[in-house]
Amino acid sequence: MKKEKVKERIIRVASDLFYRQGFNSTGINQIIAEADIAIGSLYNHFTSKNDLLQAYLIKEELEWFKGFEDHTAQISEPKNKILSLIDYRKKLQKSSKFAGCHFIKIIAELGDSSPVVSDFAKKHKGKQKEMIRTLVGGYAENKKDLNADLITESIFLLIEGAVVTSTIDKNTDSFNAIQQIIEAQLP
Repeated sequence: MKKEKVKERIIRVASDLFYRQGFNSTGINQIIAEADIAIGSLYNHFTSKNDLLQAYLIKEELEWFKGFEDHTAQISEPKNKILSLIDYRKKLQKSSKFAGCHFIKIIAELGDSSPVVSDFAKKHKGKQKEMIRTLVGGYAENKKDLNADLITESIFLLIEGAVVTSTIDKNTDSFNAIQQIIEAQLP
């Protein structure tokens, strides 16, 4: 097994702490202690806690899209690929013990106090919506009477709502419900 590099360890530890206990509740000293590094090592790689937050968000975005790609690698039918997005989000919720979306959480915590972070989160959600638009476009290609934009918006909002609801309820019932709603929209 490859040894984890110091920078990777710092990002991994900070990511876990930011996600579990929040950005504002996580101190630099805690990151240093849990990553088992010297303070100089942290500042050799990151100029500030905000710099580390940016690395966390980039890591989460890359992992999110790679995870979806891996999750759907064997699926070619457009409708099934769309429905697999629901399964993917359900899987993420279960694996996080219903802790919610990294991007929703950071926006809820920081609001507009950090335009760089809020802009990153908005762009991330925009990329998710564009991915859905592409999937819906593949499905709607031969179906003239479907409004692809409306279906894209519906799927995006239903999934985001299911993530929030499952975080509150600590179960996947909302995903099961939206799967039926989305299947009805995709005849």
